[in-house]
Amino acid sequence: MLKSKSSRWLAGPYLVWMAIFTVVPLFIVIWYAMTNADGQFTFDNLTQIGRYSSVFARSLILAAISTVICLVMAFPVGYFLSRLRANKQHIMLMLIMLPMWMNFLLRTYAWMTLLEKNGLINKFFGLFGLGPFNMINTSGAVVLGMVYNYLPFMILPIYTAMTKIDDSIIEAAQDLGCNVWHILFRVLVPLTGPGIATGITQVFVPAVSTFIISRMLGGGSNLLIGDLIELQFLGNSYNLNLGSAMSLVLMVIVLLCMSFTSSFDESEMEGVM
Repeated sequence: MLKSKSSRWLAGPYLVWMAIFTVVPLFIVIWYAMTNADGQFTFDNLTQIGRYSSVFARSLILAAISTVICLVMAFPVGYFLSRLRANKQHIMLMLIMLPMWMNFLLRTYAWMTLLEKNGLINKFFGLFGLGPFNMINTSGAVVLGMVYNYLPFMILPIYTAMTKIDDSIIEAAQDLGCNVWHILFRVLVPLTGPGIATGITQVFVPAVSTFIISRMLGGGSNLLIGDLIELQFLGNSYNLNLGSAMSLVLMVIVLLCMSFTSSFDESEMEGVM
């Protein structure tokens, strides 16, 4: 009893922190989303979001594309890392995380330097009489920035799940006549389901809500949800109510993504059991 009471007291500061910095701001967002400038209850802010359906669709599509690319790239990398010796695993993980030690903004600025018309990539192509290519201010540049910045968040959970797979399981599948594709989709993918679900969440959620990458690499023609919300709070539009409504819709999208990945995780675990 004493231990349970002391545990409750220890949880007190955390609960206060959550109430002040999570629950209260959430209610403030909901309040602004459901009221107008005069404080009257209305659904107009939510209905106005339909005018920006193309931006929401673009955000979802680009975030989904970047998530799929990260998954395709991270799966073999995670498997390769999990089969290395322990000391080599630590070195490779450090190399993967090394770019994350640099500021997010600086990493994105570096890609601007590489992709612009007078950048290093176009200069390299110029040596062969090619280009210059228009790579900056495109949807492809936005996806590239997302993949570069969020790929480690896909690699790490998949790698963690892969380390729990014993080599004997793969050897047993090979002895039973499974080819490479059967081992991949019937053994490795189900066993790494929790890591895949975590990686999808950690990549898709920040990708769908980003605004720095789209502003710096996409230009004004590739606005995403995060750009719209920023414009409502800090731009010339300055419409707190509409911005709160957009934030609320974005929150629902994130929650749906998390519920989908958690259900995928549970179904994969049931299949394994």
